[in-house]
Amino acid sequence: MNSEELVYQKNYIPMSRTELIEAVGKSVTGSRFDHILRVEKKAIQLAEKNNFDLEKASIAALLHDYAKQRSDSEFIKYINELELDPLLLDYGNAIWHGVVGAEIVKKELNIFDEDILNAIRRHTVGAPYMTLLDQITFMADYIEDGRDFEGVEQARIITEQSLAKGVAFQMKSTLAYLVANNRAVFPATIDSYNAWISKI
Repeated sequence: MNSEELVYQKNYIPMSRTELIEAVGKSVTGSRFDHILRVEKKAIQLAEKNNFDLEKASIAALLHDYAKQRSDSEFIKYINELELDPLLLDYGNAIWHGVVGAEIVKKELNIFDEDILNAIRRHTVGAPYMTLLDQITFMADYIEDGRDFEGVEQARIITEQSLAKGVAFQMKSTLAYLVANNRAVFPATIDSYNAWISKI
């Protein structure tokens, strides 16, 4: 299905797809907004292939980067006020926009569906157990049509064959990138890698 043809009917969120896109467009701008629309397109394709709810896949994809352009101070405020894991304070936007971003989505948009919120939380660090929606959001973000990095074509081929193997491939590639670039690895990312690497 073409994403523009999708009409929300299941009341997962208190708004239509058009209204959701308008809300996202107020939260992010420019190339980030374009990326989000491409992720939705890919998420719907992956949902169709894996017999998953297209509406939920669309919503999670449209919201995955909702908080991406927020300030560090806003994220830190949420971490402290909501008493989230204090370890988060040692990291930055790459982790925060998913894990903390879900809380911003909940507060600003009155979205309380835990499947959708977890898909937002987990798209940055994964999880040892990931639902089909988590996996779809995780991979749609990684392989959307605008992505152009070494290994993305291989990731697309693997994901076409097996969504779970695509997740494992991304876990391995991300960890290798962080290590190669002397970047700190969020502990949950290591837990996710350990749980998924056996799928390769």
